[in-house]
Amino acid sequence: MLLRNGRLAALLAAGALSAAAASAQSISKEYNSNAPDAPEWVENEALPAPAFDMGKLVDVTVDAQGSLRYGIDPSTLQIGKDGVVRYVMVARSSSGAMTAMYEGLRCDTGEYKLYARYNVDKWTPVEQPQWKSLWESSRIKYPLAFARQGGCDGRARPTSVRDIVQRLKSPAETVYPN
Repeated sequence: MLLRNGRLAALLAAGALSAAAASAQSISKEYNSNAPDAPEWVENEALPAPAFDMGKLVDVTVDAQGSLRYGIDPSTLQIGKDGVVRYVMVARSSSGAMTAMYEGLRCDTGEYKLYARYNVDKWTPVEQPQWKSLWESSRIKYPLAFARQGGCDGRARPTSVRDIVQRLKSPAETVYPN
């Protein structure tokens, strides 16, 4: 009888493990856009570029020896239902020249997209914005710096705008995986 109960217990345990594995696989497919049955990701339409306030910029450290200073106005930050973190990044020179970029950041894929540029007091939309790798350009470093300093939570999107701002204001840089 004990041997029979032992086999029964083993069969029940195997069944429970199998059910748990199936459940984990189902959850993984729901959150993993690379899974075969996962629905294809669709980007929400980006809203027009928001206004920004030069007096409220939170610094993003891109290059300590660089001639440009970068910052984000927290009021421009938004986390879309599509998982895209959208923001306005402002670049300023020591001579007073300024430009801004309205962009989106996909933490899960390590990509950014430029929607519009701000020059001479107006926004100019990019005609056909494309997603680009954060590591693609050695010249454009600020999207990766933003992702590392608070724009992303590892490969996950941040849980709130407040979390992004808190991480930007803290001196520690988070690790963004390659």
